[in-house]
Amino acid sequence: MNEWRQGRGRRQAGGGERRLCLTLGSLAEIETGLGVEGLGGVAERMRALSGRDLMVVLAALLRGGGEDGSAAEAVQPREAAEAVARAFAAAAG
Repeated sequence: MNEWRQGRGRRQAGGGERRLCLTLGSLAEIETGLGVEGLGGVAERMRALSGRDLMVVLAALLRGGGEDGSAAEAVQPREAAEAVARAFAAAAG
């Protein structure tokens, strides 16, 4: 089965291949980092992310994939947005 269909996958970002995964832990970290509650709050906030918000979400997804979350700092904004969108789309099925 394709990794992205399982809610995780690899993505070129920050000069290398990175693993991202939306796990329950990464979702909780995203909620805390964005100061929202529940999937609805995350979805609403995702419609207009600031640069800081994007880093919070990307770092949580990287940690969910077993990567060092600080790798988010080296990722270009467009790469980050694409990686985050793909990870959430994969988790949604």
